[in-house]
Amino acid sequence: MSPINLAIVGVGKIVRDQHLPSVAKNPDFELVATASRHGTVEGVKSYTTIEAMLDAEPSIDAVSLCMPPQYRYEAAYKALVAGKHVFLEKPPGATLSEVADLEALANKQGASLFASWHSRYAPGVEAAKAFLASTTIKSVHVIWKEDVRHWHPNQEWIWQAGGLGVFDPGINALSIVTHILPRPIFITEAVLEFPENRDAPIAADIRFRNADGLPVHAEFDWRQTGKQSWDIVAETAAGQMVLAEGGAKLLIDGALRFSEPEQEYPSLYRRFAEIIKAGKSDVDLAPLRHVADAFMLGKRKFVDAFHD
Repeated sequence: MSPINLAIVGVGKIVRDQHLPSVAKNPDFELVATASRHGTVEGVKSYTTIEAMLDAEPSIDAVSLCMPPQYRYEAAYKALVAGKHVFLEKPPGATLSEVADLEALANKQGASLFASWHSRYAPGVEAAKAFLASTTIKSVHVIWKEDVRHWHPNQEWIWQAGGLGVFDPGINALSIVTHILPRPIFITEAVLEFPENRDAPIAADIRFRNADGLPVHAEFDWRQTGKQSWDIVAETAAGQMVLAEGGAKLLIDGALRFSEPEQEYPSLYRRFAEIIKAGKSDVDLAPLRHVADAFMLGKRKFVDAFHD
């Protein structure tokens, strides 16, 4: 079978760090074009807009959209109308409604739509899911704290409406939690901290439960200095489980049970090729739905202005 001709829209840091190396190592794909206002990839045809790229390159089979979520719907719509398969970087869109519309359009066009959640493919996630399924869970505590100045320097879009603020990393935690817990959880209360000069929150404290009353507490913060925290701690009948370092390691009662090298984006592209070949889509909106619920239900707390 011939490789899938792939184009990437939005050539920025995440593309250079993750997408390009993953595509280069995957024989199912061949990168044939990019579209970006500023970035290019050496040896690959480049365009400044997705419209120009789609017009000039009819052989494109699939498009990976890596621009900020506020601008992703329009690009995805154009790609799907042109009959292309579409990979959506996380979060898949700025609103639930626009992603639902894209899913309906993909079904109509016979194209595959992939709402990618890279943290679900962290090496310890499936082992954590299996462990939790084998025992009784008593409580879950999510600690997802990092330094926005380090990870998103001078990226104004993340502070704008639709950019999600601290939920940009926090949604990674939600993508794991919604995958590993045996039953769905629901937000019961939330406090969102907004800097006085920003449209998106810098921190969030959220309480969830499931139908059985399981308590889940999530703390998201973008003001962390020093060691960064990406941990999910579950107290269970079989001991304390810690899914640490963003899902890279699994510990039970302090003993390391699982640790492998990170392969999140290579796994995403394997999944994208799989659904294209199968003629189906993969669009799970549970993580984004929780973010929307937090904005709907959460109390707003204003804090001092934030400056990079």
